[in-house]
Amino acid sequence: MSILNNALSGALASQLALSASSQNIANLQTKGYTRQSALLTANAPSAGSHGAGNGVSVSSLLRFSDSYKSQQLWRTNSELGERTQTQPYLTQLEQVMGDDESNLSSGIDSFFAALNAVAGVDPTSTPLRQQVVTTGGLLAQRFNSLNNVFNAQLQSVHQQRSAIVDSANSAIASIASLNGQIAKAQATGTNASNLIDARDQAIDGLANKMALEVSDQPDGTRNVSLKTGQSLVLGSVAGKLSAEGGESQVFKLAFAGTTFTLDTAKAGGQLGGLSAYEQNTLVPLQQSVAQMAQQLAKQINDKLGDGYTMDGVKGKDMFVYTPGNGSNMLQVVDGFQTADLAFSGDGTAGDTGNLQQLVGIANGTFDLDLLGKVKIGDADTQLVGKLAVESQQNQASLSTAQSMRDQADADWQATSGVNQDEEAVNLVEYQNMYQANMKVMSVANALFDATLAMMG
Repeated sequence: MSILNNALSGALASQLALSASSQNIANLQTKGYTRQSALLTANAPSAGSHGAGNGVSVSSLLRFSDSYKSQQLWRTNSELGERTQTQPYLTQLEQVMGDDESNLSSGIDSFFAALNAVAGVDPTSTPLRQQVVTTGGLLAQRFNSLNNVFNAQLQSVHQQRSAIVDSANSAIASIASLNGQIAKAQATGTNASNLIDARDQAIDGLANKMALEVSDQPDGTRNVSLKTGQSLVLGSVAGKLSAEGGESQVFKLAFAGTTFTLDTAKAGGQLGGLSAYEQNTLVPLQQSVAQMAQQLAKQINDKLGDGYTMDGVKGKDMFVYTPGNGSNMLQVVDGFQTADLAFSGDGTAGDTGNLQQLVGIANGTFDLDLLGKVKIGDADTQLVGKLAVESQQNQASLSTAQSMRDQADADWQATSGVNQDEEAVNLVEYQNMYQANMKVMSVANALFDATLAMMG
């Protein structure tokens, strides 16, 4: 009986629609969940029949997803990861290098102020000469402390990048596995929405670590590659990243039997942000500070070597510079005493000829790779200023990246997120649909009973 069949199909369809709405409401707070809805299709009447039709069926479960908005979500997450990961390092260096109590500028000023005090009072004064040796030791300590900060940041960057690689490999393997499951599910007509959501969440997490290019395939899988072109996932085949070496890390990608060396500074995301910071900011700053220490030590040592002590003995080195040695990069020579200060230019105890030459070093220049030729008194200030500009630019980019991510997330939610009010309306409508179809079944049953009664 067509009336009964139509009503039954309507009741079953409304149950499926109610089930989809209940699933949406149940996942109202589930991160990354994509809402679903039953697509109802009218069944055509049988061939040659004059009937209205054969009821309704659920032709599919719609998944409300916009590929463009998903791509925007992943791109903005890469930019956000890059800026977020870099800023703490910039802020720390800015605070350390800009601290008036411990920066290099005040240490250099204090050393030359001690020399000026000797020149202006008494070049033979032991307390004043001791002040020169003491401020020299403190100056060396400031260089060493800053170099220790650089080395600590380098170590932290390397450790973080290794952790990012491990986490990325886990996400890459998960995406490839989910691709395989999704392809099988769609081939058998099984709803794969939860698998697709899990894969998109894995892609979003991976995008935060490195910038990606994602392409949809006809079988429902998604291929994932770095923005520089190297494949990370093709179907259910996954690549594997590795970080090799200690102080000088080398990153490689193994995929389908082939190994590629990666320039991670161009990778984007957290990995790219850390690598770019190391290459473009941290290492150049450390090299410039080391050049300052080396050149300052040489200039002072050279001038002391030209003079004479109060005993008429030729001067000797005050500082020793050791490349790359964090805590001992710059030191006052062991055993150096006030009597070793060669202030005299002619061997006379009270002469200040060479002392004046030492004081004049403050007006000289450093030749730094990062800044070029710069006055000794301005070098540290310019380095701090350059660092501050980079930090401010990154903060501005971070703010923009966060705004773009928030907007992309809002756009995604507008299409794919669950709207509680909308689902409440759907529940009422599908409930009414179910009750109406049950009423039709009741009417059809009454008609059938009446027909039997007439015939009986």
